[in-house]
Amino acid sequence: MATAPLVDRPPAPAAGPPPAHPKRGILSYWRLYAAISPFYLLFLAFGLVPVGFSLYLSFHRWDGLGPMEYAGLSQYRYLLTDTDFWSSIGTTLIIWALATFPMIFLAMVTAVMLNSAVRFKNVYRFAYFLPNVTSVVAVAIIFGSVFSTNFGLVNALLQAVGLDQVAWLNTPWGIKVAIATLMTWQWTGYNAIIFLAGLQTIPGELYEAARMDGAGPVQTFFRITLPLMRPVLLFVLVVSTVTGLQSFSEPQVLLQSTANESTFSGGPDHAGRTMVLYFFQQTFDNNDFGYGAAVAWGIFLVVVIFSIVNWRLVQRRGED
Repeated sequence: MATAPLVDRPPAPAAGPPPAHPKRGILSYWRLYAAISPFYLLFLAFGLVPVGFSLYLSFHRWDGLGPMEYAGLSQYRYLLTDTDFWSSIGTTLIIWALATFPMIFLAMVTAVMLNSAVRFKNVYRFAYFLPNVTSVVAVAIIFGSVFSTNFGLVNALLQAVGLDQVAWLNTPWGIKVAIATLMTWQWTGYNAIIFLAGLQTIPGELYEAARMDGAGPVQTFFRITLPLMRPVLLFVLVVSTVTGLQSFSEPQVLLQSTANESTFSGGPDHAGRTMVLYFFQQTFDNNDFGYGAAVAWGIFLVVVIFSIVNWRLVQRRGED
């Protein structure tokens, strides 16, 4: 039986990388871009565009209805010599100092106590965080009653210990103390939760080693806790600076019943008129939107400067 002749087969192709897919254009990812587009559209409409328009408006005079009039840098030149604006900066800084430093101290003490507590930790956290999510308007109304001259709780306590009444909402320093107390009460619990999160990241072995070396609670706090908590302290200080220098609702609601001119005047003798209150007064009471925009950019510059100063101070102490 004859057999078919053998035919040489071509060698099999060598294994190599799979063929490259053609490059996909940007439009092929349109579904992904459409999914994330709402955030950027809202940021553009309610964030970037208003900021850009406020900068444009600061170079013009405008009452909100008539045509705009180009003013160049005259708004900013007047801002540098505006005694009311500088007075509002001083008032804001005093209130910020009266509120921030006691608040940070109380928040740290509260966080240390919460960190050492064994039972009902979540209940305590909720209780301390509750003031931060409470309506500022409602809280300011309550504090207005607490600091009332004739029927306030604070004056009742002063009289109980034999001291005279204080017209808290009618004297310059009384107004500042009342606003600072409100802000301290509002933000202490929030910052205490942040400090507590930082405390829980510190290894317990460090405290055990310190106790074995004979260190007491005070030495342990200043030698271990405070140095390791410096990044958290820096964050709290910067955030407190940004929020404290932009205080508006607290003095506006607290002093609206004592305001002689408008709800943005800051009470008697403008003792509680912060920078943001001054911005609202110029913009909506005086209908000077151009100068109000210049004031807003001045506030932004002040907040940035003091945030950088606080950041540098804490960083320098950390290096030392």
